[in-house]
Amino acid sequence: ATRTKSVDVERADSGIGQMTARKWRNRASETLSSLQAWEAHRPCTDCGERDLPVETDVQNCNQRRADLCEKCRKRRTERKESVLEFVNTEASYGEDLRIIKEEFYLPMQAAGLLSQEQLLGIFSNIQELIDLNENFLEILQEEIDQAFDQGDDDLMTVCIGEVFLEFVNMLPAFQTYCLQQSSSVNLLNALEKEKELLRIFLNVSQNDNTALRRMNLRSFLMAPLQRVTKYPLLLSRIIKATTEYHPDHGSLREAKSRIESHLEHINMKTKQEGNTWTLRSFRQDSKKKREVINIEMRETALKTVGWLREETRFVMEGSLQLAQPPDGQWVKKGSKTLKFQNMQVLLLVNMKRVSESSLESAEPGPVKDAVLVLIRDKNNGKFHLLREPLRLSNCIVSTDPDCDDTFELIEIRREAFVFRDSDRARTHHWFRQIRRYSRELGSWKKRRNALPNIMISTPHTRP
Repeated sequence: ATRTKSVDVERADSGIGQMTARKWRNRASETLSSLQAWEAHRPCTDCGERDLPVETDVQNCNQRRADLCEKCRKRRTERKESVLEFVNTEASYGEDLRIIKEEFYLPMQAAGLLSQEQLLGIFSNIQELIDLNENFLEILQEEIDQAFDQGDDDLMTVCIGEVFLEFVNMLPAFQTYCLQQSSSVNLLNALEKEKELLRIFLNVSQNDNTALRRMNLRSFLMAPLQRVTKYPLLLSRIIKATTEYHPDHGSLREAKSRIESHLEHINMKTKQEGNTWTLRSFRQDSKKKREVINIEMRETALKTVGWLREETRFVMEGSLQLAQPPDGQWVKKGSKTLKFQNMQVLLLVNMKRVSESSLESAEPGPVKDAVLVLIRDKNNGKFHLLREPLRLSNCIVSTDPDCDDTFELIEIRREAFVFRDSDRARTHHWFRQIRRYSRELGSWKKRRNALPNIMISTPHTRP
């Protein structure tokens, strides 16, 4: 009888008594609680702090991002934006250099408007700056490409400081150009007064060449000065968002120190040559002007639409006058009856990248979306949106021969907007660009037939 009972007990609990089983369950529960507690306070991979929020795999499928505290997540995002801003603005600067050569220097040389000595006096070492920019930009884009190929979406492996120090030899080229800037402008002013053909060429180029964005030659000649004085600010933004343990942190600081020292050297040489103009005063003036304003507006627009920076193109931006007509009778009465207000307008296009390597590809992919962002002038130091962005896929843009100083944008089933620029040619350019992307998105014919009472421009209306 005793043997039978022991066998039954052994079959019931597999040789483990009730007390032992209870202790094992308690210890397992304590271990699980400890693991959950450690998971809730696991250290951040960037800073080592233990203030990470509790997240499950469903809430955050990207485990690499889940291992970061909120502060380091924000820092990585800011660093990526700063790195892309550095590369994108370098590409824009290169485009301005290309315009100087292809739209001014080469046509003036081919037409014989100026002698080779006069061209050298105005354009200085512009070809050297073009070569340096192309090589510098190529290496920067290779860094971006490699990071994306390796799955580094935060661009943490991109070392802007190291690349900049490799191209530190471009600073003497900037010095040569900057020291000749004052004499170049004076020579251009004298030749423009002396040579009528040169004056006609410059005026026609500014007014009719859309590639110039209605900017004159003097404005483009300032591009190298704007760029070299912008480097310290761009590097400072990357440094601020880069942890001191990052391998590029020391190189970034050294690069910033080198460029600032070189700018001081240029200022000293400028004073020695008797010029009152210095780079330091130029930096103070440029802060108040369009460069910083454009960056702030673009950041506001990007945060509003929520697109990836590398897939976004800023087709047009600038000040426009806006009115919202209460009904369609304004066409008969004319635009004088409308009340216009000044507005900052940005035309953004979301392009599908052809490859991961192209930030601003020369041959962009298909248009995924296009919007018009309306921003009020600064209030309390900040930009504010007039309304949510106007999606061109839901809009019709039109004009009328009797009111060719304006164009109308109608959002289906909602509002109507009338735009105009102070310059009529600029108004037409805005109209053509908006109409182009509006037609590329959605079914144009279907949307047009849905609103038969809207003015539709005909071939004889506008060339």
